[in-house]
Amino acid sequence: MTAYKRKNPLGIYEKAFPSEYTWEQILRGAKEAGYDFVEMSIDESAGRLSRLDWSAEERGHLRQLIHDTGVGIWAIGLSAHRKYPLGSASDETRKQGLEILGKVIKLAVDLGVRVIQVMGYDAFYEPSDENTHRRFREGLRTGLDWASAAGVILALENVDTDLVNSAEKAMSFVNEFNSPWFQIYPDVGNMKAFGYDPLEQLKLTEGHLVGVHVKDTRPGELRGVPLGAGTVPIRESFQQLAKAGYAGPILMEMWADFGEAQDPLDSIVQARVVLDRWMKEAWGD
Repeated sequence: MTAYKRKNPLGIYEKAFPSEYTWEQILRGAKEAGYDFVEMSIDESAGRLSRLDWSAEERGHLRQLIHDTGVGIWAIGLSAHRKYPLGSASDETRKQGLEILGKVIKLAVDLGVRVIQVMGYDAFYEPSDENTHRRFREGLRTGLDWASAAGVILALENVDTDLVNSAEKAMSFVNEFNSPWFQIYPDVGNMKAFGYDPLEQLKLTEGHLVGVHVKDTRPGELRGVPLGAGTVPIRESFQQLAKAGYAGPILMEMWADFGEAQDPLDSIVQARVVLDRWMKEAWGD
């Protein structure tokens, strides 16, 4: 089924594709499945972290693939800070976290990426307290200086730790930093999973929303839940966003190694079909 002409770009998460896929396969697969862009992942794995040290030739090759396919990499999801949090009690870990952030900003510039989604992890594998909160803010401020100079937006995501598990809490950072280069990129599935109402939370983001992660969830299940089989009011969220005049990107967050589907590529297409229908209901033709 062909995608309808969307008013809001619809993207797909890199991890929706099998891990052995090349970037050419990912970009061409996204295009064939009817998506407009891909979100790259820089997580804590050695393979994805190694991208931060790509040569000029490797970066140029990916730029050429983007040009040839017509499918851009609009955002980078930076989850490596789970292992290297900016709020860590370890000086060395914080140093590594900042180095990763600086390298991601440089990679974004080289690939033409507009947004880096930073996640609200002051600490993950270690205790969180007032000191980790303070150091996290300090690290974000340093990264914001670098991103501002590079013309790249840092956008905070609500995650599965208490400091930033809602859009409201993420907005406290946006308001504190008060910079056009620091905004919010929320996940409606995470909101619902942690007891927040996405419809109420999204109202708090108006004027600072640069993208929206969508996925369905159920209590205790944050991944692999088919659209419509969970508890997240995605259709209603789209309708609310449309009424508020939101015209930005929507990102479908999926994982090829989760869920019941035997064919991840078919799952990608089926998710797009469902999202097209819901987006058309909200934004119209």
